[in-house]
Order: sequence, then structure tokens, then C-alpha cells
Amino acid sequence: MNRHRRTVLGALLAAPALQSAPKFPNVPQDYLREPDNIPPFWLSTVSEVESFLKTRVRKGQVRRIGTSAGARPVHAVFYGAPRSGRGTSTFSGSLGFGDVRAYLGPDHAKRVYLGLAGVHGGEFEGMMGMINLLSVLETGLDLRQRPWPAITAAAAQIDRLILIPILNPDGRARIPLRMIAHRGQDFTVHEYLNTGGKKDGSLIGWPQCKENIPLDFSTVQFPGGYPNDAGVNIQHDDFLGKPQPETRALFDLCAAERPDLTINMHTGANFMHPLRPFHEPALTPWFENYYRRLLTKLTQAGLQASADPAQTADPARERMSAYNLDTALNLHCGTLSILIESPSHNFSRAKQNGLPFSHSPDNLLDAQLIAHEQALAFLAETGGRALWTAKRK
Repeated sequence: MNRHRRTVLGALLAAPALQSAPKFPNVPQDYLREPDNIPPFWLSTVSEVESFLKTRVRKGQVRRIGTSAGARPVHAVFYGAPRSGRGTSTFSGSLGFGDVRAYLGPDHAKRVYLGLAGVHGGEFEGMMGMINLLSVLETGLDLRQRPWPAITAAAAQIDRLILIPILNPDGRARIPLRMIAHRGQDFTVHEYLNTGGKKDGSLIGWPQCKENIPLDFSTVQFPGGYPNDAGVNIQHDDFLGKPQPETRALFDLCAAERPDLTINMHTGANFMHPLRPFHEPALTPWFENYYRRLLTKLTQAGLQASADPAQTADPARERMSAYNLDTALNLHCGTLSILIESPSHNFSRAKQNGLPFSHSPDNLLDAQLIAHEQALAFLAETGGRALWTAKRK
């Protein structure tokens, strides 16, 4: 057998067994309604994102970093120069030594930002926001043709930016909608399309959707957008065992790039807020720093339940999350990985004054870009991992 045939055969044998991506004919048709007028800036489907990356990205470098369980490409866009050289130790070793620079290497002073969306395929807001962030980085304007000078200025101070618009293309491809019709204060459709539906059509629900990972698609009416085609919710993957190919690609990327800050965009909150990660304790003050500045900015923009930053921007209100992808990324490469929950375009809630508040597509895009704007500025101003924790003299 020649080398080429051995290589191909080896790759086939090493590839994970794929669960076929079946059709789900019993999804209630009413759940698949789209709005009559979808804004032109709302790009979130796999095909829309791939088209944008192929035709609109010129300053950044688009690379395929991996392949999903369902054989779909996972792309990232890179700006700036990576860290050069390697450190002398592992991340764990650098903590034991007392100086993270031993892991980060000679370019430890570089500031590296990773933006991540589409871990859950039914959470469209982060994907839409990431495409508009790419537009700002490419042209200075979002897809509404609105300038974001603060993003442009902050990004210019970041040495390396990496953006992943859809980490879980399997989950996104499973939902045949560009946008979900607004349902008032009823979040049933949002939860069904994300967490899935049982055989009888009732919600699997949250957190019950985490009870069965991997999920056997034959046991449900619809698996939702959380899992990949192998049935795994990669926010809760088998990180230290046999991670999914999407997770492996992300881990390999992070090991090579060593990002200081990772923003992991999700959807499901009444109003946008970051979740307190279960992570390295020394990073807690830096999470709280970012939390205060983001929630203050969102409050000033009228995008929080209260108009009082003293209420909205207090990180003490956030309990610690469970062990998940953000924990794994922190322990893998030292990054401060923060999951941000966005409101949904599909349902609304009232503000604290009791008045109903509908998150318009424009409001949702503003919140997405404010989250990245404040994250980039936070990283630019604070200097990143090499300055966040104590170092040996």
C-alpha cells in the first residue's frame, strides 16, 4: 500500500463515526414561521456566513480550522500577527512556577482576542453580531452602514484578533430559518428550536437538555440546535476524554494562539449579561472589571431592565456557572473565557418599571457590538494575561 493510500485509510479510520443528520418532519409548522421583513444586516445561516467570508473579507485571513461531526467546515477569520515563539512550560506549569509568561512565551505582551459564536445552533444573535463585527473591522461600518469608531480604535490596539462566526454549523444547519417570528413574551418556540422537543412535541427544556449527552436523535421529535450531528452539546463536551471535532479544533487553535480574552456569545437572557465563569480564581477581578464596564454601557444605551447602573452593573448578582467550555478553555490555555447571554429576537420581557420591552433587531445588533467594543477596549487598556496576574521577579 503506498503512502497516499495509507494516509487516506488512516484518516478514515481515525474519523469519528458520524450520526446521519435526519429530517425532522414533525416539527410544528407554526414554529417555522419567519418574519415578513428580515433586516438585510441579519446574516446568520451557514450559507449566508460562508458567502460573507468568501466575498466580503479582504483585510482578514479566512481559514478552515476544523470540520464538524456532520462534515461541515468550521471557519475562523484572523487579523494581525500571532505570538511568535513558544513558552518554556505548559499553562499548568506556569501557574505552579508563578509566572504565566513561561507559558505565553517571548511575545507575552501581545494582546490576543478571540470572539466565538454559534456554539448553539439556534442562537442566531451572536452569529449575526459576529458578521457585523467583521464588517466593522473590514470597512469601519456595520451592515447598516453605521460607523463604530470605538471598535475601530480599540481593535487597532489589539495585536491579534480571531473570530469564529459559527462553531457548531451542524446545529445551525438543522434549523431551516433565517430568523424566527416574534412571539411576544412566549419563549416556547425559542426553547423548542434550541433544546429540542420530545416525541410528543413537549419541550425537552433547559437544563433537562443536558441530561443526555450525546442525545440519541431517534428518541426525540426534534433535537434542537444545541447538539452537533453526533448529538453532543459542545458547551458541555467530554473535554478531558474524547472531545468532538469542533471542540478539538477550538482547543488546537487556542493552544497555538494563546488568547488573553475569549468572548463566547450565546442567546437566552431577558437582557444581555455575562455569566460568571467557573475558572482560575486569579481572573475573577478581571471578569468583574469587564462585567461592570459592559453593563454600565448597556444601561446607558437603554438596553438593560433598569436605568440604574448601580443595579445592573453589580457583578455580585452573578452566581458561578457550572464547569463547561469556558472552564475548559481557561484551564487549557489560560484565556479569560466569558459567556455572554444575549436577549432573543423571538421573545420579549418587561423592564423593571413594568413596561414591556421588545428587543428589536437593531437593539440586538447594538448590544452585540457594544459587547465586543467593550471587550476590545478592556483588553487594550488592561494589557492581557501577562499583566493580569502576579509574576516572578
